[in-house]
Amino acid sequence: MSTEPPPAVPASSSEVSEIERALTRITYLSTRARQHDRLMALAGVPLDRAAVALLRQVADSEPQRPGELAHRLGVEASHVTRTVRQLEKAGYVTRVPDPDDRRAQRIQLTGTGREAVLRVRAAGVRGMQLALAGWRPEELRQLATLFHRMVDDFLAYAADDEPGPEPDASAAPSA
Repeated sequence: MSTEPPPAVPASSSEVSEIERALTRITYLSTRARQHDRLMALAGVPLDRAAVALLRQVADSEPQRPGELAHRLGVEASHVTRTVRQLEKAGYVTRVPDPDDRRAQRIQLTGTGREAVLRVRAAGVRGMQLALAGWRPEELRQLATLFHRMVDDFLAYAADDEPGPEPDASAAPSA
């Protein structure tokens, strides 16, 4: 891990400031309680934001231990434990043995959970399609490409900040 600070973004970078402003606005708009309630009504899924975030995380990966889910979501393990209990009781997730350690358990979607995630995502896509109806297909492709690139760069930057083992200098770089 490098001990050098990352290069500073020039203070005069108005483009970066505008991107930060736009991200702040879209984050605010997408996390409003009213927006969540509307999306859940369209999807027919009666879950709070924490439950939906956890369901999406489980859907996007192999079954994970609750502690891994908490880390990925950036919340305390107790929050995940409560939410898993809620989702398990409602039939959206189930616990399965961890193949690496039979004493531990992983959280896995049920068929009901998979269907709920599909409905939530479909409702979100419908809303985006309506909002972006005036965009040309090439503009949408460019936006999607740039968003994915930005998220990948944010994740790489965040990973550089996390303490971890020093990389093995003798190991070949991965592609």
